[in-house]
Amino acid sequence: MTPTLRIATRGSALAMWQATWVADALHRGGGCECELVVVSTEGDRRLDVPLATMGGKGVFVKEVQAALLDGRADVAVHSAKDLPAITPDELALAAIPARADVRDVLVGATLSGLAEGAIVGSGSPRRRALLREARPDLRLAELRGNIDSRLARVGELDAVVVAAAALDRLGRTPDACEVLDPESFVPQVGQGALAVECRGDDHDTCRAVAVLDDPASRRAVDAERAFLAELGGDCRLPVGAWATLGDDGIDLRAVLAADGVVHRWRATGDDADPLGRRAARSLLDLAGSVPEPS
Repeated sequence: MTPTLRIATRGSALAMWQATWVADALHRGGGCECELVVVSTEGDRRLDVPLATMGGKGVFVKEVQAALLDGRADVAVHSAKDLPAITPDELALAAIPARADVRDVLVGATLSGLAEGAIVGSGSPRRRALLREARPDLRLAELRGNIDSRLARVGELDAVVVAAAALDRLGRTPDACEVLDPESFVPQVGQGALAVECRGDDHDTCRAVAVLDDPASRRAVDAERAFLAELGGDCRLPVGAWATLGDDGIDLRAVLAADGVVHRWRATGDDADPLGRRAARSLLDLAGSVPEPS
């Protein structure tokens, strides 16, 4: 009899949707029975504190990873964009399933339709930097909480920025007023992708989970994560990267904001890791230093 796989996840509606999707896919793909292990994370508990001031990396993933390491769970499911780029030695990134929509969306108004001085909510340093670049007149408000609580602030705020994939997964796509072009509004590293971790020495579980891995999505996300790793691995930095696969290999666009300027870089290559790291070094040359999380 195949043992039940215990899947660690945050308790938000979006996280539960993602973990349930993984559980269903494992059942369809390999007949695995799964149960969810809900974990409270620092990022979920401390909603009154901006993410950048909490200190440390992975405020949405550390406790979920701890459930793997202490044996409470066999598998952990994360939003790849929340995952620091450097994986702990004891863990393995066993699968990146086929990626969903990478783009950001505005809810409440379109970017051009916002009045001068309108208030837009976002807690992401990358989104805030790109909003300032596109519309320097906007006022930006800190935005925390799950997707429903963030959407509920439209009205109090003129608009909010959220991930298209989050709306899609929760059936809230009609709320979007504008889908932002990822060529200019470059997404967060790993945005739209799920990341499924196992203990590195649990070879049976790693093999079971590997059926979910999508090679194209893995290659793209690997390039983006190499970019972030070269910058120190912190997903709170005001940076973004978006990789796609084409005839010339991996096409990587990357941005880094420093001192009020958004620096941009784009190149293609065959190998994900050196391409991502070259992007980081090139942007650091332009910016002069790694910006502080903001």
